Amino acid sequence: MKRLIGCCLPALLCLSASALAGTVIYTDSAHRITPSSPDIPVVYLDAPERMQTDMFGILPSSAPMAEKQARDVLNSPAFNAQQQQLASAYQGLMKAWSLGLAKYPAVVFDDKWVVYGTTDVNVATQQLADWRSANQ
Repeated sequence: MKRLIGCCLPALLCLSASALAGTVIYTDSAHRITPSSPDIPVVYLDAPERMQTDMFGILPSSAPMAEKQARDVLNSPAFNAQQQQLASAYQGLMKAWSLGLAKYPAVVFDDKWVVYGTTDVNVATQQLADWRSANQ
């Protein structure tokens, strides 16, 4: 038996690694992330809004003052790096919309299978496996 497990273990490790290759966690900053592999991306759906608030602050109600404050941020040396981070955050949000995610947190496998209500990839993987075995 030990020989069989030792022989199959590398294959099982490759299978689990490839199964996680197309895995993404979608959540927001209010939901705790269950530790998982550092290779699994986490998309925070509220990141664009949080980043914009961090970058621009709360704009004044006076249009000229708000414009000045916004222009100051846009002309700042740090804005280019922040702009790239903001664009990346919006890409994650657009991906969630394109997948049609109905709620979060969610773990998405291969842009096809979604498990809602958890950020724990191990739990989501087990729930997906249980669902698949029940529906075959």
